[in-house]
Amino acid sequence: MTFDYDLFVIGAGSGGVRASRISSSLGARVAIAEEYRVGGTCVIRGCVPKKLLVYASHFSEDFHDAEGYGWTVGETSHSWPKLIANKDKEIDRLNGIYHNILKNNNVTLYNGRATLLDKNTVKVGDQTITAKYILIATGGTPVMPDVPGIEHAISSNEAFHLESFPKRVIVVGGGYIAVEFAGIFNGLGAEVTQLYRSTQILRGFDDDVRNFLAAEIQKKGIQLRTNANPAKIEKTDNGLKVTLEDGDVLEADAIMYATGRAPNTKDIGLEEVGVTLKENGAVKVTPDSQTSVDNIYAVGDVTDRIALTPVAIHEGMAFAETVFGGRPRAADHENVPSAVFSQPQVGTVGLTEAEAREKFGAVDIYKSQFRPMKMTLTGGTEQAFVKLIVEPKSDIVVGAHIVGGDAAEIIQAVGIALKCKATKAQFDATVGVHPSLAEEIVTMREKYTGG
Repeated sequence: MTFDYDLFVIGAGSGGVRASRISSSLGARVAIAEEYRVGGTCVIRGCVPKKLLVYASHFSEDFHDAEGYGWTVGETSHSWPKLIANKDKEIDRLNGIYHNILKNNNVTLYNGRATLLDKNTVKVGDQTITAKYILIATGGTPVMPDVPGIEHAISSNEAFHLESFPKRVIVVGGGYIAVEFAGIFNGLGAEVTQLYRSTQILRGFDDDVRNFLAAEIQKKGIQLRTNANPAKIEKTDNGLKVTLEDGDVLEADAIMYATGRAPNTKDIGLEEVGVTLKENGAVKVTPDSQTSVDNIYAVGDVTDRIALTPVAIHEGMAFAETVFGGRPRAADHENVPSAVFSQPQVGTVGLTEAEAREKFGAVDIYKSQFRPMKMTLTGGTEQAFVKLIVEPKSDIVVGAHIVGGDAAEIIQAVGIALKCKATKAQFDATVGVHPSLAEEIVTMREKYTGG
């Protein structure tokens, strides 16, 4: 049978674009469909614009700290509309770059929603296209709970496009998106209350990191309330009235939910053509990203493996090399470094202490908490935290966790060490860069023996 394309990709986010580009470079005839904007969640309404807002929000602390270093900073003010306009210009620029990437790599772009008609056929608008292979890369979307008045709330999608800055903000959720946006709104001057229905933020992270960060963000003025959850939301003349499940009432100008994301698999024909989905709607795949239908693959957040942009890119490359490059390989999901752009930042790679103890039994723990050098002249109370987890028989470092300035930059290099299965002795033999937060990684010598 002759097909229109060798590969048709549904979803032009980071994973889909990388898979299409690499596949084309390997000789495949490739097309891709996108119903919104090329670039996906990360570029359009995720990592990139969020990081820009984090930068903006941190200037309030920088202005304060400058005085300790001899600077006289005059009266300051912030324009939310100008920030959003400048952010939008940058996103437009990146969107254009992604369009050029597809064009320059001979990938045909279809603007519109693609749905599967059968295992080799997709429909975009009134066009029907056939392909030998199909790749699902539709990502995920925020989930809003069934709470009375939820129509008055926003998700992270809408937070990037607010016309005016809310002075009182309630952020609901305890994951990294909730923590990051609580820091953004707080840094830009809002009164922020963060609500989380469980006992501590950042579920799935190392417990020491969770507890440490929770204390730090409260020091910065965020009102963190755990075991708290909205029961209903009402619009009033003064904004929003939020009644919690325990009966407490809060008032706000905006309430943002960051309580989870769901794979984008609804109404695109996956189950109809035989693709097996998990209970949460994610596409079930083999280690090499193949679905239950032999010519249909899936990468990125839609598979609910590790929902990180670089992972989606990694999976997209592995798919292309496997199917079109003659170099079969599965994406490696072990020791993937990640960061939370909270204030202060979190950087983490490898196992948490709880995971390490479950896997190995006994483990050696090294950790340090201290005031960063930058704070010594500012009167600031921000602390930093560093933790290493070591498997004692092999001496291999199996987990590393950092909370502090530039933690995201530091953890990238530490991730290389863990990928190489570096030992604690090799960490110890590495000369530290002084004075820096990062040197703590290689200077901790005493095992933690506390409870």
